Amino acid sequence: MEEWNRQLWEKKCEENEVTAFYLYTPMCGTCAVASKMMGVVEQVISDVPIGQANLNFLEDLAMDLKIESVPCLLISRHGKIEEKIYAFESVQNIYEKLKK
Repeated sequence: MEEWNRQLWEKKCEENEVTAFYLYTPMCGTCAVASKMMGVVEQVISDVPIGQANLNFLEDLAMDLKIESVPCLLISRHGKIEEKIYAFESVQNIYEKLKK
């Protein structure tokens, strides 16, 4: 997954119908598992741009969007955040949320 900053994420949201932004921290064990799941999802879904970022470097984004914990997957549709996913239940669950 490509590392994005806030500006790139906002640009991708404007340019695409659906965009996913995966937020993590490097020392988070749950994030390590979620990262593997997101890697699989990225391989299966080619029509949805998916980026990632270390939330430690996006403090303003965390505050503005009231990010409660990591891992967090932001899904935007038509430029607006539709969903924040904190529980990465399965690859299939994430896939279905992105494809609906």
